[in-house]
Amino acid sequence: MEALVLRSLLVAAVLALSAVVQAAEESPKVGDVVFQSDFESQEARGAWSTKPVATWVPVEGHGNCLKVEVPADKAKDTNMVQLVVDVSRFQGCQLLFQCQAKADAVTKPSASYLGVKFMCHYVSPQEGPVWRNQSDVYGTFDWKPLRFALSIPKDVKAVDFSLGLQDCSGTAWFDDLKVTVTKLPPPPRPKPMLNPPPAFKGHDLPRLRGVMSPNVFRDEDMRVLGQEWKANVIRWQITRNWAKVGTDRDLAEYDKWLNGRLDELDQALEACRHYGLRVVVDMHSPPGGRLEGSELAIFHEKKYADHWVELWQQIARRYKGNPVIWGYDLVNEPVQNIPSPEGVDDYLQGQVRVAKAIREIDPDMPIFIEANQWDSPEGYRELQPVDVPRVIYQVHMYVPGEFTHQGVNNRSVGFTYPGVMNGVEWNKERLRGVLAPVREFQLAYNVHIYVGEFSAIRWAPGAAQYLSDCIDLFEEYGWDWTFHAYREWSGWSLEHGPNQEDTKPTAEPTDRRKAVVSWFAKNVKPQFP
Repeated sequence: MEALVLRSLLVAAVLALSAVVQAAEESPKVGDVVFQSDFESQEARGAWSTKPVATWVPVEGHGNCLKVEVPADKAKDTNMVQLVVDVSRFQGCQLLFQCQAKADAVTKPSASYLGVKFMCHYVSPQEGPVWRNQSDVYGTFDWKPLRFALSIPKDVKAVDFSLGLQDCSGTAWFDDLKVTVTKLPPPPRPKPMLNPPPAFKGHDLPRLRGVMSPNVFRDEDMRVLGQEWKANVIRWQITRNWAKVGTDRDLAEYDKWLNGRLDELDQALEACRHYGLRVVVDMHSPPGGRLEGSELAIFHEKKYADHWVELWQQIARRYKGNPVIWGYDLVNEPVQNIPSPEGVDDYLQGQVRVAKAIREIDPDMPIFIEANQWDSPEGYRELQPVDVPRVIYQVHMYVPGEFTHQGVNNRSVGFTYPGVMNGVEWNKERLRGVLAPVREFQLAYNVHIYVGEFSAIRWAPGAAQYLSDCIDLFEEYGWDWTFHAYREWSGWSLEHGPNQEDTKPTAEPTDRRKAVVSWFAKNVKPQFP
């Protein structure tokens, strides 16, 4: 509580000091510097909070730097210093956060988002709290940039910077902080039409409700899902090496793997035809894999971008006219913080390029477009509609992540829904606020929304209520949805109970399964020729 009060006082002071200056400043432009510091002045260093493990030291070639040295017995402490920065002039803009850092013997933390931390945090009154930093930063390395992008909501006036180490020991140095504007606020959304025609859905059923697929095909799984549970859609994930850095670089090896998965998809499509399931074909792991900072190679390296297009053309030829397929999901959870180099399309124009290549082969198959930042609701603040016919817009919902992913990869546990998490009250109306950018997009452009993934880990207290509240909102808004995930990993399973140590399905249906599967009883089955 004291920390929250202190933060409020700091925010108020920063905003009061800058109000007069801001009134005279012009509108922001791409390239504007929001904040910059090389720590050379006493004033710049003194603005940061203090920690015993943090000192200011001269480093050859860098001048004054922040040094954070954490012994092993202090590794579990939060060893970071903070600074509040006014961003009210940049509301609605996307900002690029950069600093220089080096490290010596920083131990691997328990989760990818911990370690050497250059982090930004804010709390949106409507959408809740957000933390952002570059992941998987630890070990020993010389000076290199740490970078991430973040869009500032229109109701956020100040953000917190943090520098240091979290859940690890070792030594890190920081210098040359810089925050610049990379994108201006998107144009105002048009007002919703008074009497809009039906949005394109790609199907004629009242609703598609189902699940994400297992990682392998088993006919029995499809039978249970389609006949016993009464689902009518499955998002078929073609995946491996999920979120790992430096994989899928050998295109010959990747193509061999992908062709094998497409052969397996052929079997799944035949089973889904038999059991009454529409199929979303999801390229969960695109060629080139992920780069440092979770960036996808297809948005930064022409070799992989071109191959991505070619693969979707092959898929379009292979499945043209297949009535079981609902549509093509071009890329799972795009992340792009660093601008694409010249000659390579960014996360949105890359999807447009692929979609148009598919349209040259198949004018009819629906295509799904995903937003930036892991296809999160936050990503919809900057998303613009694409000039491609017969598209559906997809979103994934895992907010708040500290609840939905607690205990995953050693994350903190003990969060309950509904309830207070990190000083914020979470309930159905807070979830409505999180989804507001998606709903605004839907109404502004009269498009259809598909929730490709949503979930809460099975041992999260209140997981069934969280799932129920999410589905209530999806249904209120007329969105199709698929739960993550069905017979993939026991942590997400609807058939396993809340005991994390028990990896066997329960004899009786779980409360989470009831919360999801009860909706499948309302489904109308597709009729395939």
